[in-house]
Amino acid sequence: MKSTLCAVFLILTSNVVSAETTAMAPSFDINAAERFVKLALACVHKEYPNKISHSLNSDADVAPPRKLTPAFYGCYDWHSSVHGHWLLARLIRTFPNAAFASSAREALRQSLTADNIEQEAVYLRAEGRASFERPYGLAWLLQLVAELREWDDPDGRAMAGDLHPLEEAVLGRLEDWIPKLSHPVRIGEHDQTAFALGLMLDYARATADTKFADLIVSKARQFYFGDNHCPLGYEPSGEDFLSPCLGEADVMRRVLPSPEFARWLRAFLPQISPARKDAWLKPVVSPDPSDPKLAHLDGLNLSRAWMLEGIAAGLPKGDKRLPMIIAAAEEHRRAGLAAVTGKHYEGGHWLGSFAVYLVTKRGIPQK
Repeated sequence: MKSTLCAVFLILTSNVVSAETTAMAPSFDINAAERFVKLALACVHKEYPNKISHSLNSDADVAPPRKLTPAFYGCYDWHSSVHGHWLLARLIRTFPNAAFASSAREALRQSLTADNIEQEAVYLRAEGRASFERPYGLAWLLQLVAELREWDDPDGRAMAGDLHPLEEAVLGRLEDWIPKLSHPVRIGEHDQTAFALGLMLDYARATADTKFADLIVSKARQFYFGDNHCPLGYEPSGEDFLSPCLGEADVMRRVLPSPEFARWLRAFLPQISPARKDAWLKPVVSPDPSDPKLAHLDGLNLSRAWMLEGIAAGLPKGDKRLPMIIAAAEEHRRAGLAAVTGKHYEGGHWLGSFAVYLVTKRGIPQK
């Protein structure tokens, strides 16, 4: 087993990066992509087990997941289904001629029909569902829209068009909620605002929605610009899959110009200092990957890795903190990818999406 994991590491993370590199060079091939596609295909139309977050208004709302949300009923929960579909679109774009592309396309076509999406929009807009999948699942839905819009392909354009009613419903929900949110949510799970704002801002910029982008930038500045000395030593909580401190830094590198971000980061995370000789951030190990909540820690290594890469990408070339940030990102990358085995459905239904977000550098600006 140990030798097998080492081989996987070499496939996915073999490139050596210099201290001056602001984003780690990828080493990601079609074989690794196929492994992640299989994880998504195994769950996007797997209805059970299912954990629904469902508000009932009457007996008429008692129905199986495939009736309630007919596009995104698989992968255990709605948000995981959404980013499972995103994974398929992302890897078809990355490897359009791969053997897995046809089955991945068919899975997307099966889910993202006009009728299915219309029912999804009806469900989202129904009474009592103002907080449904807010903000995490809604942010991932916008990522799926952005992915399809950027895909220069007839299927991609058709599915992006079919998704438009749900996209509008999501934007309406977020544009109503974000201005009213008085304080950020600083946790390591789905309700974290920093991570969601980062995904939303990437969508807004990719789709040239300047009004939505301005709203997010304004709110991020309101929430985070004055922060300092983030208690990184308190992390992780036992069920985190996102880092509150790194998530905040990763959204602020999207908001601030590079020199200003460098100054802000010095006050916000003084732990990242070349003067430190000890390890300032170490990967974590899930105590039980078969437990739905404890498996979150495997995802934390993956999200920390891409957040660290994002932070590095936001710093000026030559910043003395880059070597230690890149080294920590690489260490977390290796630990995180080793956990994406699919052995336990509790992690297998979502860890592949996190791995693909990392290895395809979805959140890193292309220079």
